[in-house]
Amino acid sequence: MALAARSYKDANMSAPSPVASVRSIVLPAPERGDDLQVRISAPVVGVDLPVIVFSHGFGSSMDGYLPLTDYWAAHGFVVIQPTHLDSRRMGLSEDDPRRPSIWRFRVDDVKRALDNLDVLERSLPGLAGRVDHSRVAAAGHSFGGQTTGMLLGAQMVGSEGQEEQDMSDPRISVGVLLAAGGLGGKDLSAFAAEHLPYLNSCFSELKTPTLVVAGDNDHSPLTVRGPDWFYDPYYLSPGAKALLTLFGGEHMLGGISGYTVTETTDENPERVALVQRMTWAFLRSTFYSGDPAWRDACDALMEQPNLLGQVVCK
Repeated sequence: MALAARSYKDANMSAPSPVASVRSIVLPAPERGDDLQVRISAPVVGVDLPVIVFSHGFGSSMDGYLPLTDYWAAHGFVVIQPTHLDSRRMGLSEDDPRRPSIWRFRVDDVKRALDNLDVLERSLPGLAGRVDHSRVAAAGHSFGGQTTGMLLGAQMVGSEGQEEQDMSDPRISVGVLLAAGGLGGKDLSAFAAEHLPYLNSCFSELKTPTLVVAGDNDHSPLTVRGPDWFYDPYYLSPGAKALLTLFGGEHMLGGISGYTVTETTDENPERVALVQRMTWAFLRSTFYSGDPAWRDACDALMEQPNLLGQVVCK
């Protein structure tokens, strides 16, 4: 039986679609030292599908964060997941000369994936011709949030206080920052200031529409502040449109990094489900002006008997 084509914009997204996925697609990257490996996932039906490029947290890979990426793909997105050089499976030694520039390689990985979107599209049987190349989002968690922030316009501040080069990508029209670090400088811990200078972030040039997601119990060793450090991308950028604060949420936001992960300290399936719904709704309504998904999701959040979080908007 033939499946009728339908556009993402017009589809009834209340029911998830089956998802197809191909992993370990190799994109040549000679200057990187190791070729880039990528996973791509998409619903098996639908046309005009928008794209999310997802940047994983430190040590993870293209196979991480399936609670999020599976959900997005099942609800109408093409999801691209590069494996960055800091992934544990890459096995970089501590003295690898690429380590000081690992943050830059990450940004380049996302851009390389977008440069090769046609290649990735053809790598998944049945996907070619069904992708909307004009609607591209970037999302990332933790270190991946820092990577995504730079693609959205955030910049690193140099040792003499000057902002470094703009590494944003105009192809990306909306972003989601999940537990992404805040302001650098005096707000960084001594360890972060010494070993992770690329966290010296500034958000004044982040002008791309963005949803910031943070937990109000996320205490990080990278900052001398508390969980409010993770709110900075919202309050200090002109582009961030909404902040979703998860009550009781810690750094893994209930367990978004995997179905069977061990690093989650605040395991909470309802919290993960909330992140799934709210991120999807924000992306959908931002991509399609007038779509009520975000408004409806915010209303539904406030109507829950056990409030899991709150949203503030600019």
